[in-house]
Amino acid sequence: MAEKPAAVGNKVGKCMLHNWVEERAMEDVDTQETRIQIQKHGHKGIITMDQESQMESVTTLRANFIPPKGPGVRLRGIRGELLEKHNAQRIREKINAERNKPSPKTDFCSTTQRDFCVQGFVPLTPKTTQVHDYKSDQAITFWSENCQRIQGATAVPSVKAPFRKSVLFSTPISQRLDEMELPSDN
Repeated sequence: MAEKPAAVGNKVGKCMLHNWVEERAMEDVDTQETRIQIQKHGHKGIITMDQESQMESVTTLRANFIPPKGPGVRLRGIRGELLEKHNAQRIREKINAERNKPSPKTDFCSTTQRDFCVQGFVPLTPKTTQVHDYKSDQAITFWSENCQRIQGATAVPSVKAPFRKSVLFSTPISQRLDEMELPSDN
C-alpha cells in the first residue's frame, strides 16, 4: 500500500510532521469548510454524524450509581424520636444560656471615687524627718543607690555625689602617692 503525502489534496492547511494519519482521516470532512471556519468552530462530524442531536443531561455516574432509597417503614419509635428531640432541645437551651449570659451591671465609678473618696478615709500627710533642699540635694535613683556595684566606673570621691567629675583616672601615679588613702578598686 503506497503512502499518500500529507500535503496532497489537503485544502485546509499544512499538517504537523508525521501526522499524516490524522490528516487522512479528516480529508473527507475538511472539503466543504475553509481553514478559518475549522479553526473557529472545529471539525463537524467527528464525534457524531447527526448534527441535530442534543447532549444527554444525565451523566454516567448518575445513571449507574443511584442513591439507595429508604425502606419506607419507620425505623425508630415515636417515643424514641420525641425523647431525642427533647434532649436536643434541653442541650440547646443550656448552651444558649452559657453563651448568652446577661451582662453584669456596669459600675460607673472612677478610680478616684473608688480608691480615694471612700467613706471614713482620713488623709494624713507624713511629717518630714529631715530638711531637704530640692535645688542642691543629689537625686536618689537606682544608679545612685548602687554606685558601688557599677563595673568600669571611676572611684567615687564622695558618697553624697557619686557622679560628679573626677580626675583620678587621669592623675599620674607619682602625684597620687602623696594621698593619704587610695580609692578602692571597685
